[in-house]
Amino acid sequence: MNLREQVERMLPGWESWYPSLFDAARDLGIIRARVCPPSSLLLSSRHSSVRQDAENAHREQWGGTADIVPSRHRGRRRKNPRT
Repeated sequence: MNLREQVERMLPGWESWYPSLFDAARDLGIIRARVCPPSSLLLSSRHSSVRQDAENAHREQWGGTADIVPSRHRGRRRKNPRT
């Protein structure tokens, strides 16, 4: 059962009382906010295991150390100052 169906089951006509489905679901207790440490919100922390897996795969395939540094300018060409 999706969120809309749950809200409509508990409160038919919720649209006349609430501006959004999420406001109604929150008031009805269907969805709740979870408190988490701010450090867990950083993408660098959340995706560190993905990065580590990529580094390990690089080592397995190519050997040595994986000095993978993403390029910010990948795909861009430098303008020729002479033209």
